[in-house]
Amino acid sequence: MYSNKKYLHLALGIVLVLSQGVAQAAAYVDVLDLPAKVSALAINSPLSGMTRAGERVITVGQRGHILFSDDAGQHWQQAAVPVSADLTAVNFPTTTQGWAVGNDGVVLHSGDAGATWAKQLDGRQIGDLLVNHYSALAAAEPGNEQWPLLVAEGQRMVEQGADKPLLDVWFANDKTGYVVGVFNLILRTDDGGQTWTPFQDRTDNPQGFHLNAIASTGDALYIAGEQGLLLKWDDSAQRFNAVPTPYQGSFFGVLGKPGEVLVYGLRGNVLRSTDGGQRWTALNTGLHVSITAGLIDARGHYRLFTQGGQMLVSQGTGAQLQLVRKPARTPVSGAAQSADGALVLAGSRGALTLAADPALEP
Repeated sequence: MYSNKKYLHLALGIVLVLSQGVAQAAAYVDVLDLPAKVSALAINSPLSGMTRAGERVITVGQRGHILFSDDAGQHWQQAAVPVSADLTAVNFPTTTQGWAVGNDGVVLHSGDAGATWAKQLDGRQIGDLLVNHYSALAAAEPGNEQWPLLVAEGQRMVEQGADKPLLDVWFANDKTGYVVGVFNLILRTDDGGQTWTPFQDRTDNPQGFHLNAIASTGDALYIAGEQGLLLKWDDSAQRFNAVPTPYQGSFFGVLGKPGEVLVYGLRGNVLRSTDGGQRWTALNTGLHVSITAGLIDARGHYRLFTQGGQMLVSQGTGAQLQLVRKPARTPVSGAAQSADGALVLAGSRGALTLAADPALEP
């Protein structure tokens, strides 16, 4: 009798475990439909991008975390975000209007300086967007062999699902902007993100390299990618043309002013051009660690940050970079300067605020 009861209890236990597993499976919610969880530890979790919106500093990171600070990073508030997908970049062209992007093709918009966010697009829609756009072009130009290839690319995205990360976002104003990502994924909007137009046919990137960053220097718009890919917007041709560079490793960012551009990336490589990318000079950084973030500070100095936590500074022009000590070393993936001059950094260990205007001496 005891033995029978034991087996009955075991069988009931197995049924209970299986039923709990079924219930858990039924309760699964896609990260694109699951709001980011509010957590006191969010500011110490991995962060990927950072920007300014007026006097506010805003940062984005894993699990849909978006945080903002109105006191130079001393205190942070977590924004209301409708997704829990990892976020990679954020951009505010005005003090109130901003966009963030991330994994699974997610595009978020805020109209209140980053306090609340709404989803405008995700990877479940992008494949169909490509198919519809390029199918229409194929019907209009049946002899153009490019369009069926791009239709097929969109169909592959539909079949593979929402797994294509967007890596950066840039807006010229509150209407016109771009999002870029893996495998030459690029979309443009001219109505603040209400609709998006695929731009794969407008890039000189036949091998489909990842598009890692997009930024303006004030007089030109550039896209930096892997394996030495650098693209520059040609307004007359309405496309991003390839700019030859002497480095074949990946670029992670572009920084510049009218008449000057720096592009930076793997193994401490930084290139500088003062003629729109026709000629390049390799700058001596003295580093072999990847440069992953940068900004131009209030005094017009370039500041570049590395995976190793170093900071490089170039006073005035970007002709010479000087290694500067920092009070703490943490991998840096995003940077902004607060209204009072403090440097606020984002990285794998969360956010870090440095004293205003740190000394330039090594």
